[in-house]
Amino acid sequence: MKKVLIVEDELPYLKLLHGQLAKNGFAVLEATDGKSGLDLAKKEQPDLILLDIRIPIMNGLEVLNELRKDPYGKTANIIVLTNLEPDDTIIQKIIADHPSFYFVKTDIQLASLMEKVNNLLHNPRHE
Repeated sequence: MKKVLIVEDELPYLKLLHGQLAKNGFAVLEATDGKSGLDLAKKEQPDLILLDIRIPIMNGLEVLNELRKDPYGKTANIIVLTNLEPDDTIIQKIIADHPSFYFVKTDIQLASLMEKVNNLLHNPRHE
């Protein structure tokens, strides 16, 4: 069973994602802040990480940067979830750390996100 880690501090959104992922047959791990998300990612090495940018303790950009320094994290599938607009300078920094995709949370439909999750986990990239 493929594992997905959700790092998200908005509890209604976290529960929504968790429910959709579980319904699609994924094992789901959760973290509500960046530090615990990073620790859980390194320990559990999930097949995919859904990572919010604006999270407490350690923001998602810092988590992404730290993950990319780790042997597991260098090639980890990461989908960044953000409320920031694509022209924001923070988005440019995110793109530099090579997420698999990024979504602006207010613009995405859950079906589109689940399609990307399924594509990533059932058609992995070869690097």
